[in-house]
Amino acid sequence: MDPDRSEWDVIVLGGAAAGENAAQYATQFSGLSAVLVEAELLGGECSYWACMPSKALLRPAEVLENARHVPGVSSLVAGRQLDVSAALARRDTVVNRLDDTSQIDWALGVGIDVVRGYGRLEGERTVRVETADGGSRLLTARHAVVIDTGSCTTVPPLPGMNDALPWTSRDVTNLHEVPRRVIILGGGVVACESATWLNALGVAELTVVYRGGGLLARSEPFAGELVADRLRAAGVRLLPGRSAQEVRRADPRDTGVGLPHGGEVTLVLDDGTELVADELVLATGRTPNTQDIGLTSVGCPDGGFLEVDDEQAVRAVPGHWLYAIGDVCGRALLTHMGKYQARVAGEVIAARATGRPPAGVPSGALSSAEGHRGSPQVTFTDPEVGSAGMTEQQARAAGLDVTTVEYDMAGLAGTYVLREDYVGRAKLVIDRVTETVVGATFVGSGIADLVHSATTAIVARIPLSVLWHVVPSYPTPSEVWLRLLETHRAQAHK
Repeated sequence: MDPDRSEWDVIVLGGAAAGENAAQYATQFSGLSAVLVEAELLGGECSYWACMPSKALLRPAEVLENARHVPGVSSLVAGRQLDVSAALARRDTVVNRLDDTSQIDWALGVGIDVVRGYGRLEGERTVRVETADGGSRLLTARHAVVIDTGSCTTVPPLPGMNDALPWTSRDVTNLHEVPRRVIILGGGVVACESATWLNALGVAELTVVYRGGGLLARSEPFAGELVADRLRAAGVRLLPGRSAQEVRRADPRDTGVGLPHGGEVTLVLDDGTELVADELVLATGRTPNTQDIGLTSVGCPDGGFLEVDDEQAVRAVPGHWLYAIGDVCGRALLTHMGKYQARVAGEVIAARATGRPPAGVPSGALSSAEGHRGSPQVTFTDPEVGSAGMTEQQARAAGLDVTTVEYDMAGLAGTYVLREDYVGRAKLVIDRVTETVVGATFVGSGIADLVHSATTAIVARIPLSVLWHVVPSYPTPSEVWLRLLETHRAQAHK
């Protein structure tokens, strides 16, 4: 690309997966030009420090654990542990050894330019980029600026926390040395997945400390309970209902991502208990990266999530030129939902710029309201937890008149053949008025692919009377759909 170029139709501030999608969808059928501004690696958090490396670490653990419970294979792996070096090497391959050359090649290959450097808004449709060589470039967008700067680990404001240099999600997904003793602070998805692979990689003493009464607090209660049972059985120490008060560390050092950051670390709990480990992992939520991107120059406060409408335009900024996607808008901190928002934003930008919807746009594609009804998510613990739509609690809080139906997934032929000690549960949340599914949760081995069927049912508002004719394959875990519908019918006739 021309190093002196300063104007494009669309500027995307942040080149993560969602930002790439926004640029692609804004340009692919419209003739518009776009540029990605990225200070780190093109592809962002998901590609290098979150989704991809975490799943690369979890997959070997999943395969070995399932093998331990299948006769004919269990005897071959009895007493065996993961090959840690090979597992970490596979992780390195999955993240392309933190090299984004292929991502750059993709962008340039589809006509999207890339500017390396840290970008900040500097007034309407204007972005100032500080380049690695200390220089500065002023970029202007003819039509739109899209913010996709992502989020980072929330660091609790506790005495000694910053000085202790705890591990964040980037460290625990890109670990290069497995500590003997680890404390995880938090009880959500990151905490549970991290505990799963750290335990499999051979951490001898693993403790999870969390404030709530159960793990995975945003899921149906039984999901966190089943995950907790399996973690305890694997030797992980769980400390629910506890909070941290202070952190101390001997000889803290910035040794690099994924290496122990100094000597022993001590976490002091609210009752005075002191936990000692070789590393502390923060899994305490996410903070949007909006503190230093020049928001005040367009009339917004620095920091916090950016409220958007269903076209992903930032509500506080008039003129429909500023959009926000991914974690920064706070609607659903999930990569696939950020990419969905990006597709909507890209189509909207193209439509506004050209005065007509881009070719091939499906009906309703210029609004993200429908897709957020489904918001699917899979937590790759043992057992897996998959969900779409609302939990029962969320549905009732939204004022819906709902009924629920549950089924023990261990009672399915399709799960019995997976492993003899199968543990799992499924639940549907059903709107009584419309007789449609508004929420679904599945827990158990091999349930990840059930989530898309639930998402389809929820977003498409498929009536139960129609779902009755959607026949599941036998013997597979999808048979749970039939059992749930049968149970619902039985409940209705009582």
